[in-house]
Amino acid sequence: MGGSLFFYVNGTPHRVGGPDAFDTLSNFLRYRLRATGTKIVCEEGDCGACSVLVGRPDGERLEYRPVNSCIQFLHQVNGTHVVTVEGLGNSSDLHPVQEAMVRWHGAQCGFCTPGFIVAMCAMYETSTSPTEETVRAGLTGNLCRCTGYEPIIRAGLDVDTDGLMKINEMFPPAEIAAALRAQASEPLRIETDGRIFFSPVTLDQAVAFRSEHPGAVIVQGGTDIVVQHNKRGFDPRVIVSLSNIPELATLSIMSDVLSVGAAVSLTDLYSAVAERAPELAEILELFGAPQIRHAGTLAGNIANASPIADTLPFLYVMGAELEIAGPSGLRLVPIESFFLGYKKLDMRDDELIARVLIPLAARGEGEILRLYKISKRKNLDISTVTAAIRMWKAGGRIDRAMISFGGVGPVVLRLRRVEDFLRGKEFSLETFLAAGEIVRGEITPISDVRGSAEFRLQLAGNLMLKFFYQSSEDSQPEASFQAVG
Repeated sequence: MGGSLFFYVNGTPHRVGGPDAFDTLSNFLRYRLRATGTKIVCEEGDCGACSVLVGRPDGERLEYRPVNSCIQFLHQVNGTHVVTVEGLGNSSDLHPVQEAMVRWHGAQCGFCTPGFIVAMCAMYETSTSPTEETVRAGLTGNLCRCTGYEPIIRAGLDVDTDGLMKINEMFPPAEIAAALRAQASEPLRIETDGRIFFSPVTLDQAVAFRSEHPGAVIVQGGTDIVVQHNKRGFDPRVIVSLSNIPELATLSIMSDVLSVGAAVSLTDLYSAVAERAPELAEILELFGAPQIRHAGTLAGNIANASPIADTLPFLYVMGAELEIAGPSGLRLVPIESFFLGYKKLDMRDDELIARVLIPLAARGEGEILRLYKISKRKNLDISTVTAAIRMWKAGGRIDRAMISFGGVGPVVLRLRRVEDFLRGKEFSLETFLAAGEIVRGEITPISDVRGSAEFRLQLAGNLMLKFFYQSSEDSQPEASFQAVG
């Protein structure tokens, strides 16, 4: 069993142990390697100035994706190749993306520029002819306070692809991939200053470690835990990673049930549901920037137990189940009964989420599913209210409904009273006006920085009207409609 991290940075191998293994990737790059092109600004994954490319073996090549290095612990890049802006080009030999930024004056103060460069290079890894829409989508996680974005967008559309080299051409992957696969094939344990980091390679090893260290913090995507570390001084002493457990990195569909391993990224989940559940795919696009989706996981979004988690209402109305692994084996828990209260889970300290099972049967006749995320910003913002409404219509009446709201109570709620009221009712404006009143009586929102309790009550009722107008073939939206989100 190894006792140090092993990874590459810009083609150079590094072995790291001791306290440095528990620092953030951005700090290691800047203060240990002096790779100061990686900028630290927000330290919570919002601005993208710290973006780097992280490559993982994919066959004989490496697949590179951008992540926010400020919200990645260094141990999360064990067994990877990290490419910073310094690895893409220099003052005497600019990368074509850098040349385009110079040509279009895409930088003013320049602080955000390295992150934009990295994000653009990632975009050109998968496409050599992006549209304005794909450029904007690829740069969603990067903020600039100077340029107004127009010259950056133009630069992204005007990269000289004739001189463009893929990262695997810049850093030949054969030797790197072989060394990284060897590192990932063995369990890794680092102990220093009263801290323990453990990276198992089987689910049994992970469960055994949790049994020996009840309450050990699972760090997978790190998109929430590392923010707490940066902003609130959260310093977990015992950490277990699921990154190198192959059985938890799998996605599969059997008998119309999507099985999502705990180590599957939100990016890979998006690809899996784009056709089978496009409503969820749309929410995932708003969930966070590419840098967040490449790191974050569905299991992490669930285990974080936030009442405004964007994926939970969908999981509630689809009847998802969680496969929980522990010393006694595996057990299935319906998603609804998993949350016992605010931040309280039906999961012992020696258990972990292994998989999420989501029924994705083909839509039946008259079935409607709509998901809602209401936030102050369209992208990269925490929800004020989130909701899922799944309904079956037959002959102008509502056969049945499944309705879930988040941000209106200590946990995501299934609105049973509203569902019972709607069963058998006419699909009409009057029905949904009445349903909105019942919604307001069934939820218990609080006031916080994202909105008052009164605002959330009004918003929840309005979402029922929005669903009606969006789903009615002959509705007239201008009548009795209060716009939301």
